[in-house]
Amino acid sequence: MDFAHLIQTYGYLAVALGSFLEGEAVLLAGSLAASQGHLDLQLVMGIAALASFLGDLPYFFAGRRFGTRALLRFRWLRCRKKKLENAMHKHHVTFVLSLRFLYGMRIAGLLALGMSKISTLRFLLLDFIGAIIWSAGICAAGYGAGGIFRHLSDKGATPGQLTMLAAAMAGTILLWVARRRSAASRS
Repeated sequence: MDFAHLIQTYGYLAVALGSFLEGEAVLLAGSLAASQGHLDLQLVMGIAALASFLGDLPYFFAGRRFGTRALLRFRWLRCRKKKLENAMHKHHVTFVLSLRFLYGMRIAGLLALGMSKISTLRFLLLDFIGAIIWSAGICAAGYGAGGIFRHLSDKGATPGQLTMLAAAMAGTILLWVARRRSAASRS
């Protein structure tokens, strides 16, 4: 079994699982595979948006049901609750739409939203729109990177050069994510 066959067989499942569990890297890989013709970009985007949306629901509903007890039990959640509440009251639409982009605050934010007075229907609608925006943005980055690789390959870049470029891009993304998480944990 070759690598392309594995991607075509299990790629959509990997995108679904990765997106359910906050997998930007898996979604980038899925959209890169789509740029190479192994997966359908629209299907990757749709699966990722739906899986990401569904991955948020357990935390939101846990906040609705167990929010007060969770605050008593988890110090890290108590520390972030006030900051999240202030942001939610002032900018609840923007907050829900951008929550999946706020590294280090997503789970706490979803729990806090569950504890808030936002209606469940309003949250579901805004969160689904946010999932679509997230999926489209990450897919655009992965698909664009795939186009760059294809263009460079057509211009004569060697597999080694493409691998070095991919490693540099991955390293840059990982460094950016690590810095964002570090900054989020300090605040």
